[in-house]
Amino acid sequence: AILRLFAQAREAAGAGTANFSGSTVDEVIKAAISQYGETFEAVVNMSKVWVNGEEVPRSHAVTDKDEVAVLPPLLLYTSDAADDSLRV
Repeated sequence: AILRLFAQAREAAGAGTANFSGSTVDEVIKAAISQYGETFEAVVNMSKVWVNGEEVPRSHAVTDKDEVAVLPPLLLYTSDAADDSLRV
């Protein structure tokens, strides 16, 4: 499958796209963890995984043509000034 990595997942892997063999999402993810290591594994464990634009369980079947996307949660940063402007 084609693995697409975003945000922290891309940083941990050092790549945005790669190809991995596997018949399920879990097999593809495990192959990527084997290549990219523990930091990548930590990011994947807190991420959503989508196949072809839809969120799926890790048991979902994939082929070599499927696109598996790892989407880490978004972190929102605010400054004290921004917080003050929200107070009523």
